[in-house]
Amino acid sequence: MLILLSAWLQVVLTVSFKTLFAAAPPPPQPGSVGRQIGQSYPSLPPGYQGMAPPTNSGPVHPPAQPYGQPPQPYQQVEQPSAGPAQLSPSLATLSLQSQTPSALRVVNLLQERNLLPTNAITAPTPCLPQDLQKINCNPDVFRCTLTSIPQTQSLLNKAKLPLGLLLHPFKDLSQLPVVTSSTIVRCRSCRTYINPFVSFLDQRRWKCNLCYRVNDVPEEFMYNPVSRSYGEPHKRPEVQNATIEFIAPSEYMVIYTVYIYITLIKSSIVWLPGDTRTKIGFITFDSTVHFYNLQEGLSQPQMLIVSDIEDIFLPTPDSLLINLNESKELVQDLLKSLPQMFSKTMETHSALGPALQAAFKLLSPTGGRISVFQSQLPTVGVGALKSREDPNQRASTKDIQHLSPATDFYKKLALDCSGQQVAVDLFLLSSQYCDLASLGGISRYSAGSIYYYPSYHNQHNPSQTERFQKDLKRYLTRKIGFEAVMRIRCTKGLSIHTFHGNFFVRSTDLLSLPNVNPDAGFAVQMSIEENLVDMQVVSFQAALLYTSSKGERRIRVHTMCLPVVNSLSDIFAGADVQAITGLLASMAVDRSVTASLSDARDAMTNAVIDSMASYRTSVLTIQQPGLLVPSCLRLFPLYILALLKQKAFRTGTSTRLDDRVFAMCQLKSQPLSHLLLMIHPVLYRVDDLNDEGALNINDRTIPQPKILQLSVEKLSREGAFLMDTGSVMYLWVGRNCSLNFLMQVLGVPNYSALPQSMNQLPELDTAESARTRTLIGWLREQRPFYPILHIIRDESPLKAEFMQNMIEDRTESALSYYEFLLHLQQQISK
Repeated sequence: MLILLSAWLQVVLTVSFKTLFAAAPPPPQPGSVGRQIGQSYPSLPPGYQGMAPPTNSGPVHPPAQPYGQPPQPYQQVEQPSAGPAQLSPSLATLSLQSQTPSALRVVNLLQERNLLPTNAITAPTPCLPQDLQKINCNPDVFRCTLTSIPQTQSLLNKAKLPLGLLLHPFKDLSQLPVVTSSTIVRCRSCRTYINPFVSFLDQRRWKCNLCYRVNDVPEEFMYNPVSRSYGEPHKRPEVQNATIEFIAPSEYMVIYTVYIYITLIKSSIVWLPGDTRTKIGFITFDSTVHFYNLQEGLSQPQMLIVSDIEDIFLPTPDSLLINLNESKELVQDLLKSLPQMFSKTMETHSALGPALQAAFKLLSPTGGRISVFQSQLPTVGVGALKSREDPNQRASTKDIQHLSPATDFYKKLALDCSGQQVAVDLFLLSSQYCDLASLGGISRYSAGSIYYYPSYHNQHNPSQTERFQKDLKRYLTRKIGFEAVMRIRCTKGLSIHTFHGNFFVRSTDLLSLPNVNPDAGFAVQMSIEENLVDMQVVSFQAALLYTSSKGERRIRVHTMCLPVVNSLSDIFAGADVQAITGLLASMAVDRSVTASLSDARDAMTNAVIDSMASYRTSVLTIQQPGLLVPSCLRLFPLYILALLKQKAFRTGTSTRLDDRVFAMCQLKSQPLSHLLLMIHPVLYRVDDLNDEGALNINDRTIPQPKILQLSVEKLSREGAFLMDTGSVMYLWVGRNCSLNFLMQVLGVPNYSALPQSMNQLPELDTAESARTRTLIGWLREQRPFYPILHIIRDESPLKAEFMQNMIEDRTESALSYYEFLLHLQQQISK
């Protein structure tokens, strides 16, 4: 592990169908319309308000379980030996339309308003026989935009829906079957790992579910280590679990370019993943680069300064990266003295590029991780940047400039790092422009992570400080995989053509991941190259090969099985609107960078128009007036409108360039469950919490308030409302909120006593306080990062941020949800 510290907080669209991202006519621009609490849309037709929510709502939010809660599919379940090859009789008579009537229920979006579910629900279930459903991969880990795969590419093109996969391959799992075996059974032709969806022809032969080759069963595989029985290969863990980890028949290091929160690093250093072989180093920099000799036997750390940043070199290569276990006291001494060493410096320059080059040279022989903490633009040496942001253009309604990097230095260095199994993680803490569009390449192409803390200040912004502390602690202590590669395989006839996430593509289907962490998500686009007419099901397999922090070579395998269909109605019935939205978001980010932001916005709008037009003309048997969609896609327009108003893609609203670029980075690299909160936040009323419908988890009673639409119409000055946007939570307190809530939850006698800036709930000995804190704590547990809490008054400056998330309302530069629906109807009717 290498840490680069500095006195100034510095350390070191390709699409499968053209019509999806073809230009769509832009929506009309609304005029300026003010919004008042509790008021409805100015142009809503009678009966559009107050509609009851559907009784069987489709997926909208992550499953209601804490982050890391054991997913059900991973339990050991014995299944018969028949695989997909023996399922023809049951699948041949399977009618998806008859099996999923709720998904195909026709919804007129112009008449039905309350389409959000009242509570979080799970992802759609593929229409498979019950025995396959039980063992299919957990959708939190592996899911497809279409849970029913079209037989042909022409049928897919006709549906106008994107086909792709979304993965969370290294997700924290409390129940993960681990197999230790000298024989890992794989197909001899396509190298697929044996899985629950293969077919056993007899005890000695199995047929691959991807290429259909018949393989021999190895003698060792005949023994089941779970039941300790012989002669039942179909009952082994590999064939009973869609997610499994093998310990392959193998040292890691980390490097830091660090300056901040030395106390936190000092307290967390003992929890770094790994064992007695863990190595660590520190580099700090300003206009020069400082190294630290921490060799065992020294009485105190030695600082070595290299001023020639144009030709950076390692002054003592053998003493800069030391064994943490052997030199722990020296490391603690260094961390204790660093703040004082730079407390009086007047240096303002940043030689980030040379510091990164030095860190790369130090880690190249071993691989590992570089953690970079940066608080300003790099100003000297290779990789120096100049400000490209024009503050006057932040609210522009025209195309946004400078979304691409200003230099290819950081990308090239990242590719060099990837080749040597080095990942670079970037922590950006600054109130000034730092050109994340350029700096972000160092993490994106080395499979690193990006953390961003705008307006960071240790004293003046305590909420950001708290968030950084929590994030850094998890970062230092979370599980990590080194020297990883991930390969995605699919049934013959399907092909993969575009990846999304932080990685380097080594070959067509192989991703190079110097580091893999449990908070990283990936997406991939697919096409159908050969007709799947003779197939009832297809399979997808993601295999992640990595080295654990204890030096074990492991392979984590996820396998998913989906049915093949030959009708548009079945394709629409199996559409996963959450996954579709997540994939389109990644595609739109690429389009923004390679083409323009306006092209990306038009493409997202066009995706809705095309799919709804296809459904209307090709699926509906009776043409009716209105904007008609199948129930499973009823939230598609709302999600796309939410994306258009998201920081990454919005126009006409003041948005700092780094804020926009970071939002794009998040859309490309976050797991879907976290992504959805960014796109469409969740709003609850919390001044009247009760235990009705509450969850009971580990002796805790967790209130489950109703999810509200994101509109000021749903707010009331007599209430208190909690909005969860993923990284930030807002608790908005109305001017006339009840005294009971103010006293029992917020600990103030009246509204006027509520502070303007409040970031924590007091721990009061009241039932109301306990319920509110339990709900917020439970929501925080469902994600790996730490969302900060802002408690805001009706007249608080932060109210503007809160209101910007009211997606269904009109703003000066964006349509209301109802106006957006009218625009879609107009385009479809042309």
